Amino acid sequence: MNKNKIIISIIDNIKTIIYALIIAILIRSIFFQPFYIPSSSMEPTLLIGDRIFVSKYTYGFSKHSFPFSPNLTNKRFFYKSPEPGDLVVFKTPVDNRTDYIKRLIGLPGDEVQFINGDIFINNEKIIRKKIDTFESVRCGKLSFDVSAYQETLPNGSKHIAVYNKDGTLQNTAKFIVPEKHFFLLGDNRDCSSDSRYLDNVGYVNFLNLVGKAQIIFFSNDTRKSSLLKIWNLNNSFRTDRLFKKIK
Repeated sequence: MNKNKIIISIIDNIKTIIYALIIAILIRSIFFQPFYIPSSSMEPTLLIGDRIFVSKYTYGFSKHSFPFSPNLTNKRFFYKSPEPGDLVVFKTPVDNRTDYIKRLIGLPGDEVQFINGDIFINNEKIIRKKIDTFESVRCGKLSFDVSAYQETLPNGSKHIAVYNKDGTLQNTAKFIVPEKHFFLLGDNRDCSSDSRYLDNVGYVNFLNLVGKAQIIFFSNDTRKSSLLKIWNLNNSFRTDRLFKKIK
C-alpha cells in the first residue's frame, strides 16, 4: 500500500467515526437516551442499578436535550406539557447540570400540601389505597420499613408510593407552583430530595425537562455484584425487570 492509499484510508476511517458520532448524538438528543439509577429515591418503582430509556421528544426540546447543555437558546421547541404521574428526568435548578428523576405531581398554578401525611392538590385530598406489596425500601446504605399506597392523582394516573413507618413527613406549608414550573416528588417519600426542598430542587422550570422515562432495559443489583464481575451476573441480574415498562 502506497503513501496516498494510506492517507485516503485514514481519512475514510476518520469520516466514518465522525458520521457515527453525529448519528449517536442525534439519536441521544432527539429520540432516546439511556440513564442509570444511582439512588433509592424512586423505590419501589425504580431500583438502584436500573438502566432506563428516556424519550427526549415527549416534551419537546431545549438546550438540555443536547450533551453538556450548550447555552444556545432559552426557548423550548415543539413543547408538550407533561402530565401528572409522568416519571420525568430533568436538570436540577440548582446547577442546571445534574440529572434527577421524579414523579410529576403538580402543574403550573397548582397548590400542593401535605396535611397529616396526606397529599392535597388544590385543597382536594388525593385518593390512596394501602397495599401490602412492599415491606421495606432502601435509603442510602440503610433500609427501613414502610407503608405502601396506591395513589391516584386528579387526572386518574395511579402509582405506588411508600412512607417510613417510624416517622414520615406529616405536614408542610402550601406549595404554589409558579407559571412554567412543575412540582415533583420521589416515590420513596421519606428518602427523596425533590420539590419540597426549595433550597435544593424546588420547582422545576419547563426548560429543565429532559424527557419521560419509558422502559427499564437492564437491571443489576449492585449489592450482589458489579457489572465488572461478569462471572457473577447470574446472581445479580434482575431478569424480572428486563424491558419492563415504567409506570
